[in-house]
Amino acid sequence: MLGLTQNYITPYALTMKASIQQIGLLTSVPNFTMAAVQFAVPALSERMGSRKGFILRMALMHALMWLPILFIPYLFQTHQVWWLIAFMTLSTAFDSALNPVWGSMMADLVPAQMRGRYFGQRNRITGFISGVFTYVSGGILQLLTGNTDLAFTIIFAGAIASRLISFYFLSQMYEPLSPVTEKRSHDGVLQIAQGLFSTNIGRFIIFCALINFTATLAGPFFSPYMLDDLQFSYIVYTIINSVAVLATVGSMPWWGKRMDRAGSIKVLKITSLFVPFVPLGWALSHNFWWLIGMQLFSGFAWAGFQLSSSVFIFDAAPPQNRTRYIALYNSLIFIGVSVGSLTGGIVAPLLPPFMGSYFLSIFIVSGVARLVVALFFLPRIKEVRKVPQIEARELLFSDFQPGWLKRAYGYTAEHLRRRKID
Repeated sequence: MLGLTQNYITPYALTMKASIQQIGLLTSVPNFTMAAVQFAVPALSERMGSRKGFILRMALMHALMWLPILFIPYLFQTHQVWWLIAFMTLSTAFDSALNPVWGSMMADLVPAQMRGRYFGQRNRITGFISGVFTYVSGGILQLLTGNTDLAFTIIFAGAIASRLISFYFLSQMYEPLSPVTEKRSHDGVLQIAQGLFSTNIGRFIIFCALINFTATLAGPFFSPYMLDDLQFSYIVYTIINSVAVLATVGSMPWWGKRMDRAGSIKVLKITSLFVPFVPLGWALSHNFWWLIGMQLFSGFAWAGFQLSSSVFIFDAAPPQNRTRYIALYNSLIFIGVSVGSLTGGIVAPLLPPFMGSYFLSIFIVSGVARLVVALFFLPRIKEVRKVPQIEARELLFSDFQPGWLKRAYGYTAEHLRRRKID
C-alpha cells in the first residue's frame, strides 16, 4: 500500500492543478488531525480491552477510506484538491490511531536485546516490497500518461487490496498480555507531556519532533521540484524516489546490528548529523546522477535515524505507560510535520530564488535548521540500556575494512604499543 501511494499523492494533487499552498496543506492538515487523534487512542484502546481488536478496526477503516480518494475525479468536478485533503485527513487519522497500540504490542513481543536486528530485518522486507510497488506505480503512470485518472484508479485500487491483505495478517498475530492490564497508569497523555523538558525521554521526543519539523519544511516540495522545475518524466521521478528506498532497504539490517551492539542513541547521534546534508546536497546540482547519489545517502542516513528513534522510544518508555508515551511521541511528530509543511508552503514562495528556484532556497533553509536542532539536542539525550562504549569511526567502518587492511591496522597498533612500552 505504501509503495503504491506514498510518493504519488502529491502527483495526484498536481493533476488536479493543486497550488504550492495546497500541497503544503495536503501534508499539514492530515498530520494535525493525526496529532489530535493520538491523545484519545490510549483510553479508547484500553476501553475496548484488546489491543489487537482496536488495531483491526482501525486497519479496516483505513483500507476503506481509499475508496472515496479513488473516486474524486469521477464524483467531484470542482474543488477536487480540497476533497482530496479531506479524505486523506480521514484516511491517515485511522492509520495513525493504530500505531501507538501496535507499537506497544510489538514492544512486548520483541525482546529488547534483539529489537535492532528484528526491526532492521522487518523494515528491509517492507522497504523492498514498497520499492517494488513504487516502480509499479511509476510504470502505470508512464504507460497511461494520457489518462492519469485511470492510472490513479488502478494504483489506489491496488492500495485497497494491499491494506486488506495486511488486515488479514494482523488478524493472525498473537496478542500478549499487556503490562497496562496488570498495572494501569492513570496519567493521561497531556499529564505526561508536562514533564517533557525535564526528562531524558522528553528531550528525545522534542528533538524528534523538531527534526521532523525542519525536514518537512522541504519534504513536500521535492516532488514539484522534480516534476515542475526539472520537468522529469514519471519514470525518472520514480527511479530517483526508489533509489532512496533501495538504500534504506539495504542499510536497515546494517544499522540494526549496530544498534544492538552500541545502543540506539549512538546510531541516532551519528545519523542526525547526516540528515542535514540531504537537502543541502540537492541545492548543489540538478544533474541526474548527482541526485541519484544524494538519494543513496538520504536512504542510508534516514534508515538509521528512523530505526534508532523508533526503537529508542520502546526502550525508554515505562512498560505500564508505553502506549501513552508512543502516542505522545507520534502526536508531536505529526505536529512537527504539519507545522513544517505548512510553514514551508508559506515561506518557500517568499524566499529569494537560489539558482532560479525557490524550492532550492527552502531546501537550504531546511538543511541548516536540521543541523542547528541536532547540535543543540544531541548532547542532552542519553542511552537507557547498558551498552559498551564504541567510537563512531569503529561503529561505521569496522565491517567495511578488507582483511588485509584490518591486519595492517592491527600490526601498526601493536607496533606503536610496543614502542610506547620500550
